[in-house]
Amino acid sequence: MKSRWSDKETRGLEGLDILVHTSSLIGMDTNLVVWGGGNSSVKVKGIDHTGRPVRILWMKGSGSDMRTIKPKQFTPLRLDDLLPLIKRDEMTDDEMVAYQSKSVLEPGAPKPSIETLLHAFLPPTHIYHTHADAICALTDTPSGIELIEKVYGKNVAVIPYFRPGFLLSKKTGEAYAKRPGLRAIILDKHGLITWGASAKEAYVETIRMITEAERFIARHKKRPRSRAAQPAPSKASRDSIAAAVAPTLRGEVGRGKRMVLLYDDSAEALQFVNHPKAGPLSQIGPFTPDHLMHTKPRPLFLEMNGSSRPDPGKIIAAIPKAMAQYRKRYADYFDRYKTPGVTMLDPNPRVILIPGVGMFATGKDRRASRIVRDIYLHTVGVIQDSNAISSYVSLSPRELCDFEYWPMENFKLTLLPPEKELSRRIALVTGAAGGIGKAVAERLAAEGAMVILTDIDLEKTRAVAGAINQKAGELNTTAVKMDVTSESSVRKAFEEAIRAYGGLDILVSNAGIAKSSPVDRLSLSDWDRSIAVNATGHFLVSREAVRIFKEQGLGGNIVVISTKNVLAPGKDFGAYSASKAAQAQLSRILAIEGAEDKIRVNMVNPDGVFQESGLWSKDIRLERARAHGIPIGKLEDFYSQRNLLKSKIYPNDVAEAVLFFASDRSAKTTGAILPVDGGVREAFPR
Repeated sequence: MKSRWSDKETRGLEGLDILVHTSSLIGMDTNLVVWGGGNSSVKVKGIDHTGRPVRILWMKGSGSDMRTIKPKQFTPLRLDDLLPLIKRDEMTDDEMVAYQSKSVLEPGAPKPSIETLLHAFLPPTHIYHTHADAICALTDTPSGIELIEKVYGKNVAVIPYFRPGFLLSKKTGEAYAKRPGLRAIILDKHGLITWGASAKEAYVETIRMITEAERFIARHKKRPRSRAAQPAPSKASRDSIAAAVAPTLRGEVGRGKRMVLLYDDSAEALQFVNHPKAGPLSQIGPFTPDHLMHTKPRPLFLEMNGSSRPDPGKIIAAIPKAMAQYRKRYADYFDRYKTPGVTMLDPNPRVILIPGVGMFATGKDRRASRIVRDIYLHTVGVIQDSNAISSYVSLSPRELCDFEYWPMENFKLTLLPPEKELSRRIALVTGAAGGIGKAVAERLAAEGAMVILTDIDLEKTRAVAGAINQKAGELNTTAVKMDVTSESSVRKAFEEAIRAYGGLDILVSNAGIAKSSPVDRLSLSDWDRSIAVNATGHFLVSREAVRIFKEQGLGGNIVVISTKNVLAPGKDFGAYSASKAAQAQLSRILAIEGAEDKIRVNMVNPDGVFQESGLWSKDIRLERARAHGIPIGKLEDFYSQRNLLKSKIYPNDVAEAVLFFASDRSAKTTGAILPVDGGVREAFPR
């Protein structure tokens, strides 16, 4: 393992500042900690609020991520308050938490880590605790203690597994006191603890310890004795299969709450799922219990009865039964090992493994599913290394359940921000590079939706998606090229969307074009083009969305950007008005046909939206001004003055109407039209 330490970068840093810096160095390496794992501390001299000198333990706050940690995410505690506790024989979690909270020096500081006492009971100034993959690969074997002695000799203590808290902290402190010359302490199923008089000394020792474990594993891996893994299908085949099975899979895992799926067919994932022993190995358990809140005790391994080549039809047919069996097994596990007073969590898997296809990770959004994916890929690595040098073991089911339903661990979930209105929803917007489409995508993403932006102009669409992602983060939007007039392009784009997030909940059919011309001078090509984009395009994307909605079984939502012209057509606008009327009529039919599957279809009728509009080209502006007998410079004012409210209509106004229909605010509404036109009386819905 490579050290990231730089004397130049750390010159002049001390106390909390060097702790923050070194913690972030550790957090950068996912082989040390991943997504909130591990913790760190430093002991310093300071002054309390009365001006008296005090020894301070700066401790990583509960739930903080070392990769991005800031000074405000550390908690200062009076060290001398904590040290006498090691003399106690026992202390409940509630007693410990209450005691620690009274020792915090700054009101409003984060809740101290559950492992605060462990850091307090170890005398060195700097303490780092990591869940290093290589260390866990040693401990997660039947002969872990012997392997650790082979690697490090007798100057490393091993603490048997205890759930984090007072007892583990006491055992760790006592082990150090008995053998003050210890190099480090390893916690069974829980990683490595290193220390030093300086941050550099503690950090470098962490890297050395893990490097030695990595070298040992590399030297002692047994040659595989089982038959070779089946070769995976081609990338194109895997992509096609993943897109075919994801909606059914999402429908099953989203029975309680909708989930976003992240598909992974990386070399690491494929090597594992295609291994002949992947099925039984995957069911042994996690390599450290800290990951349970993300991954659950076990993944769903979708065994296809020894089939050497994955068949999407067979996989889809197998999913409901496999999911039902998984849920039953989880319920049985809960009923058998639960502690009094707890309620069963979601019984659906967070990781689904499919031989020949890869892995699906699930979460409430892209970030949550990425955490699951990343953690399980590290789990795969530990399983393979442990199994190569010996055999892989995990905690007992009782220990796993005890940790999974431990209030101290589940407290971290309460630290998460509340979910937004469209959290867990996946939306696809057509014509997303234009003014209305862009505004709609921005609004849906702001409310927590994963948004697929589609347009024929991919470069411009990528720019819009990139700007949204800078605000929303975690690739919550993605850009896909789609020509709504092409059946193959639409199908390909929807498949790409499914692979990005696992399915679909909302379609915003917005793509459209306009041609202004009297009917007697309207060319057939312009007529055909209008029908192709505004009517046929709407048909193609709606048909694809409805198919996905039905496969998922979660209902669905189509919001159609129609136009005031459907109800009040204008002179010289025949191709546009007729094609949009066809779109509106099809939308009504979709509302009728989709109701029994809980698919809602509603329309937004804007008028005169000029800002950033691709519809209002220079030619269209000129032709519409000519049709109304006004100068082109007066066109926007003409449209705003003809409505009752004398208002200009902007893309954001339309986006707000779309949000209403796309959200549960309109849960009892389908087949409706919502004008966003400032009040054009001729276009009142009747």
